[in-house]
Amino acid sequence: MSNQHHLTEVQTLRAQARRHIEQGAVTAGYAADAESVVKLLNEALATELVCVLRYRRHYFMAQGIQSKGVAEEFLTHANEEQEHADQIARRIVQLGGEPDFSPDTLSRRSHAEYVEGRSLVDMIKEDLVAERIAIDSYREMILYLGDNDPTTRNMLENILAVEEEHADELADLLQERLAASGS
Repeated sequence: MSNQHHLTEVQTLRAQARRHIEQGAVTAGYAADAESVVKLLNEALATELVCVLRYRRHYFMAQGIQSKGVAEEFLTHANEEQEHADQIARRIVQLGGEPDFSPDTLSRRSHAEYVEGRSLVDMIKEDLVAERIAIDSYREMILYLGDNDPTTRNMLENILAVEEEHADELADLLQERLAASGS
């Protein structure tokens, strides 16, 4: 027996598109709970923004003879985290929500913490911890969405891939710093 997916007739698609036109990208075929997805995405947005701020601080605070390359890595990561925040904010709007940029609740909504770190090694460790938190958070969100919101899932999968790259780069930097210091 063939496993054929039923395709909606064109006339029905056209009629559905005209109904509830004010809902933008959220059509009758959207299977997820948009309100819940927006809440999750606002948590992800807060996480990305906290990471941007922490990475920027680390960029400016990195000091020492070996710090230039590490500082540049912090800046690159900060810029990539900002791109993630922008993607997430755009998707929130597409889903009919409002991106929450409120600084008053940012750290409470973020999955990652804002830990300053004093030494270069501490900064790398804190950034690596945050990346590992983001990786697990995004994996859970992706599993939660399943096939109910493929657009958001795809966006999160792409962000997850970058977060995994960040964690790998930071783990390498940490090993280099620890080896250089003889620890």
